[in-house]
Amino acid sequence: MTDTPLPQRPLSAVTTPPPLLPSPGQRRVLSTAELRARGVSAAEAGARCRDGGPWQRFLPGVYLLHSATPTSEERLHAAVLYASGAGAARAMVTGAAALALYGFAAAAPLTALERIDVLVERTRRPRSSGWVRIVRAAEPPAPREVTGVPVAPVARALADALARITDPHTVRLLVTEAVRDGHCEPGALVRELNRARLLTRPQVVDAVDTVLAEGRALAESRLYEMVRAESLPEPLWNVDLRLPGGPHLGGVDAYWPEFAVAVELDTRSPRRDEDGHGNGAGGGPGAEWTEHSRKRETLERLGITVVHLTPRKLRDALEQQAIVVRTALMAAGDRAPAAYVVVLPR
Repeated sequence: MTDTPLPQRPLSAVTTPPPLLPSPGQRRVLSTAELRARGVSAAEAGARCRDGGPWQRFLPGVYLLHSATPTSEERLHAAVLYASGAGAARAMVTGAAALALYGFAAAAPLTALERIDVLVERTRRPRSSGWVRIVRAAEPPAPREVTGVPVAPVARALADALARITDPHTVRLLVTEAVRDGHCEPGALVRELNRARLLTRPQVVDAVDTVLAEGRALAESRLYEMVRAESLPEPLWNVDLRLPGGPHLGGVDAYWPEFAVAVELDTRSPRRDEDGHGNGAGGGPGAEWTEHSRKRETLERLGITVVHLTPRKLRDALEQQAIVVRTALMAAGDRAPAAYVVVLPR
């Protein structure tokens, strides 16, 4: 009896599986789990990534559904997919890549970056692989979405970027741009730099001190503008207050003696001691904040109303801040007379 040969599966069915293309508008970077949900096994995905195949294995567990050079957007999505792993862990782009996404002029473009930093929770498993560098945090911040990609807040992204930059000029450009262009507030930035222990680096400290000084000068300019544009009474500018024959009470940025109202720009350096609680000793940051609170309490005990204005409020809501000052001036007649103080130029 003649054996009947069994039908053979065409070789092409093994080596060249039918194409799987995303619908228009869908990204072309998928994880192993996402492919499995679409009915593509790991073996099939591997077959498509062989030499000359239509796909490429981009990162462990991450596939690019074409064989061309990946775009910057595809690299970003792949990096986040890889760092997220199989679960729904929060991962976000940080460092230099994040600054590029935020549009920093002083940051290198995405196309020039050899590595993309991705921030994950400290307990997550993924490790740096290829061009993806994993950055860990005990409590990652809430990400922002930029061009469809989860991105760390500017202050955190800048701290992660500065951790790898030693050139003082570049550090100064990035720190200045972050604050001057309104990407983040000085307080948030300094807190992140302190958390990352970067305030021990001279180039970072110099850049921060320069930005804080510029921020105070700009805030003072806006305070002058507010008084004149809103037709407030002209105060005495930048004066020291002292009790007659007594101690120095402290300096204020504007003072109306006839109303016993003072305005102080809250541009204190938001630095903290390493424990983060501001319990400094001597001339440390904690001492600065304690002295500030003591001065305010002393002035108010003498019947002087102290109005605190921040650079951000003056920038974003100047008219509303003028209303706050005007209200304090108008309320002077309803208060008990303030103690007499000596006013000296500062």
